[in-house]
Amino acid sequence: MQTVLKKELVIDSSRSFLLSDLPFKTGEKVVVFVISESDLTAKLKKWQTLFKETQALTQVKDITDADIDAEIEAYRAGL
Repeated sequence: MQTVLKKELVIDSSRSFLLSDLPFKTGEKVVVFVISESDLTAKLKKWQTLFKETQALTQVKDITDADIDAEIEAYRAGL
């Protein structure tokens, strides 16, 4: 099971923060990403725009569930 933890805080004059009471085992290796709320919002808007542009492509509009099923089956069959 994947544990994902989201913490939001405001950076004070010390320009640092402390994470405590984390749900991980002692010695477990973790990865921490830190991003400002404004940068996250900008990235999300870019992704949303990309998704809308992709969904608007005529090639995508013509794809049916049957086409998707056939492609999955072909992939599984190694074709």
